[in-house]
Amino acid sequence: MGTLNMYPYTETLMPTQDTTRRLSRQTITQDTTSLHGLQTIINYTTTRADATEEKLQVAYQKMLTLQQVENEKLALYRAATDAARLAEWEFHNAVLAMKEVVRGQYGSDSDQAQAVGFKKKSDRKRPSRKKSVAMAS
Repeated sequence: MGTLNMYPYTETLMPTQDTTRRLSRQTITQDTTSLHGLQTIINYTTTRADATEEKLQVAYQKMLTLQQVENEKLALYRAATDAARLAEWEFHNAVLAMKEVVRGQYGSDSDQAQAVGFKKKSDRKRPSRKKSVAMAS
């Protein structure tokens, strides 16, 4: 026979929160609406330190401030990404221009052209005709 449970009403634990993922915009909007609703309650009191109106206001202001910082840094990141992308294209176009100059100055079958990445014409394999396969009818 099983053991007798002396405490049938045990405390249920809340599931652990995965704070590595972002909350959805909908959840944050609902939380903000709840905070604004709390401000209409005149006689709200609690013994929980993390649920006081002051603590909620501090947490809300901290969230807004850090979201603003995040948005500013994202804008800087996007600007840096755009600048790097443009610099990459500028470098690539300069290399293409240099290759054209080398090919024009030294010829497409030169060692200099090979040094900058071209394949010598004399090293290319000539196309060969494929033998046609006779089809049996």
